[in-house]
Amino acid sequence: MEKTIEQLENDIVDVIRTCYDPEIPVNIYELGLIYEIRINETHDVHVMMTLTSPSCPVAETLPPDVEQKIAGVPGVNSAKVEITFDPPWDQSMMSEEAKLELGFL
Repeated sequence: MEKTIEQLENDIVDVIRTCYDPEIPVNIYELGLIYEIRINETHDVHVMMTLTSPSCPVAETLPPDVEQKIAGVPGVNSAKVEITFDPPWDQSMMSEEAKLELGFL
């Protein structure tokens, strides 16, 4: 049985939550680094994400890691992660859970 786009997106979010910025003990989804997840009818996935800063030490390794993990989700045909710094990331983009974890609440 083929997954719906919604089921696939939930699975993708679950796998993104296993990716961490090594300097911050919170996953990149809760940090607010994922701006957009688009899934087309053939289950090609395009993710627009950012980094905490343009000089982030994992700028070279984190996006391909996220892309590889998404590509491994059952039902995903292909995965592409694109980095943007527009808008620039700031702490207001973090989830309540992330803010609590980091002591901002």
